[in-house]
Amino acid sequence: MKIYLHLAEGFEEIEAVSVVDVLRRADMDVETVSISGKKEVIGAHNIILVADKLFEEINYDQGTMIVLPGGMPGTTNLENHVGLTEKIKAYARQDKWLAAICAAPMILGRLGILNDKSATCYPGFEKELIGANYLASVSVVQSGKIITSPGPGTAILFGLKIVEVLIGPNQAEAIRESMRVCPLR
Repeated sequence: MKIYLHLAEGFEEIEAVSVVDVLRRADMDVETVSISGKKEVIGAHNIILVADKLFEEINYDQGTMIVLPGGMPGTTNLENHVGLTEKIKAYARQDKWLAAICAAPMILGRLGILNDKSATCYPGFEKELIGANYLASVSVVQSGKIITSPGPGTAILFGLKIVEVLIGPNQAEAIRESMRVCPLR
């Protein structure tokens, strides 16, 4: 099982780092992937992350899931990367997992991947979830093999949902408990 979390200039740092942290606590094989042509990627708040790999180094045939953190202009930069959008469409056609948080679910909506699915996103981007049943005030939405979440404050829960669907609820609960994440009420 291989998970690829993508970094573009202007990504939301909490959404990238929190998700990678949760997945690695679950011993999941997650790689950060820069689409910027260099491994050092500057986030929306001027925090620099060093990606594990460049987009050109990834064999997407080996992947289980593509993860898209939000942030601006990170989301726009992800959407404008033709190679990445082709991989996203291929994963959708192959019924592989896709996960997007904050503004990034708009990429899935604009690609027509959210038709007849439920989804959420950062407030103000809901009109971009083309074809989706938009769910407001929800921390994480799973609809088939698509997971969406509305923003930085839900990033850990988003990561825990990925653990739940790929490994199982017991592992997700164990990590939630060890991290002292409050259960949803």
